[in-house]
Amino acid sequence: MKSLATVTVAGGGVLGSQIAYQSAFKGKSVTIYDISNEALKQAKQRVNALRDSYKRDLQASDEQFDAGLERLSYTTDLASALADVDLVIEAIVENRSIKHDFYQNLAKLAPERTIFISNSSTYLPSDFMEDTGRPDRFLNLHFANQIWKMNTAEVMGSPKTSPKVYQQIVQFAREIGMVPIELKKEQPGYVLNTILIPWLNAAGYLWGEDIVDPQTVDKTWMIASGAPVGPFAIFDMIGLRTHYNIVKEQEGDNPKLQSFLRKMKERIEEHRVGIESGEGFYHYPNPEYADPDFLKS
Repeated sequence: MKSLATVTVAGGGVLGSQIAYQSAFKGKSVTIYDISNEALKQAKQRVNALRDSYKRDLQASDEQFDAGLERLSYTTDLASALADVDLVIEAIVENRSIKHDFYQNLAKLAPERTIFISNSSTYLPSDFMEDTGRPDRFLNLHFANQIWKMNTAEVMGSPKTSPKVYQQIVQFAREIGMVPIELKKEQPGYVLNTILIPWLNAAGYLWGEDIVDPQTVDKTWMIASGAPVGPFAIFDMIGLRTHYNIVKEQEGDNPKLQSFLRKMKERIEEHRVGIESGEGFYHYPNPEYADPDFLKS
């Protein structure tokens, strides 16, 4: 089976930048495409900020990390990003209309051989497969945040996805250091988010309705379950914007979540969006939940 050697990642946000660098770190030739020079500047900052994590978690040397950087390029020109590419990974905003338009543009510009995959955490391949002009070569590959160590890659095709293409993506996931999780049919939320999102929303409800503060929720979960972190620490890890957009799209009319959404929006507007900004529900790089006395106080 032919290896997919050239990759374009569309969207240099938190996950897009991680997907791009992990692929480059594992030997792929990668281009990050985004819509503005400012967005690319931020993507470069996110990528460069991964150095300490790769050195700590993967024992990578500076030379190995730099070699990954050398295989990575950036552009705002979609046509050049698609000129001769084996694989496009879409990691843009979770907005149905924007994604429809984006895939229609991809279909016009990408080579016929190019496979398209989406990292969408909410939408199904069948939602956009006709926009791509190649439903047999379109599927989803969903990564968890901090993909270099939380290295699952959930593979989900549509009824029209070619079994051969599906297996090419399974192989690609393995080649970039992931553990492929093969879904047998389409499922909103895949495996991880089908379990995770309701749990996070339950924690958000408790905070949103002023029943308890975020730190108490996390302490309760950590003490009672033995988990290393609680749900509000996970909000910080995945980024408040990401979860807010998912809940707004999926359950924006749920009356139980309105106060939670309002409070999340306020934090986002204050740029307290999680680890990326240095503050979310905790302060970084030394979050309060990591203090040995956190569970005692």
